[in-house]
Amino acid sequence: MRELLHRLIFLSALLGGLSTTVLHAADWKLVWADDFKTDGLPDPAKWDYEEGFVRNNEQQYYTKGRLDNARVEKGMLVIEGRKESFPNAHYKPGSQKWGEREPFAQYTSASINTLYKSSCLYGRIEMRAKIPQGAGVWPAFWTLGVNRPEVNWPECGEIDIMEFVGKQPDAIHGTLHWKGADGKHKSNGSLIKTPAPYDDFHIYAVEWTPEQIDFYFDGTKYHSFKVDQAGEGASNAFRKPHYILLNLALGGNWGGPIDDSKLPQKYFVNYVHVYERASGQ
Repeated sequence: MRELLHRLIFLSALLGGLSTTVLHAADWKLVWADDFKTDGLPDPAKWDYEEGFVRNNEQQYYTKGRLDNARVEKGMLVIEGRKESFPNAHYKPGSQKWGEREPFAQYTSASINTLYKSSCLYGRIEMRAKIPQGAGVWPAFWTLGVNRPEVNWPECGEIDIMEFVGKQPDAIHGTLHWKGADGKHKSNGSLIKTPAPYDDFHIYAVEWTPEQIDFYFDGTKYHSFKVDQAGEGASNAFRKPHYILLNLALGGNWGGPIDDSKLPQKYFVNYVHVYERASGQ
């Protein structure tokens, strides 16, 4: 435990003018973790899968329980995006719906999540990872409200702890999405500029309280959000439990055109940790 918590003691002075924060191990208690120590498929006690063509007109087909796309090896979770033909289990001849109209996908990847297995409400949610690169790649580390199956998006709320799109190779994005009082989708976010973030491992995190959500890149806080912006009181999507997702999308509405010459690409995740404030903090 001490070794794990000491990972939180770091200081980064990336990009002058942005605030920096020193995190003290004594302030935090580890309450959930996957350090990806057992080779094979991701731990089924902790992770489940999305499957098929899921969102955003993305071109990858998310596979389930397939080592080619999601596996643990050498102390890392590896999510791999590949250029390959793969049968679409949801294909319906004659359908014009995006996820049903093609009999084969031309790309595969994986999206894993903790829905119905683990959730979090407030605290620090942190990942150490090395992201892929190339036009069209779109890795993410994020959360959705556990009530998503009942109320749908964006009413469930979404916290994008880290998003990267290969067409913006020097930017890491942190964003929130929710349903406004007018019934329309709202969002709030920012980005941090950093050269070649895909060249090494970095720590991506949010610190979440009932009042505020702060976004961090290697210890540098680059965005803050007042939770009341999404509504006062307990009905606010950011005052309800969320579950964690890890995925590598290819193309789609934001990812844009894919550079096939860069594929396959791998998203390496060293760990995912969830902390609560220590007693008295």
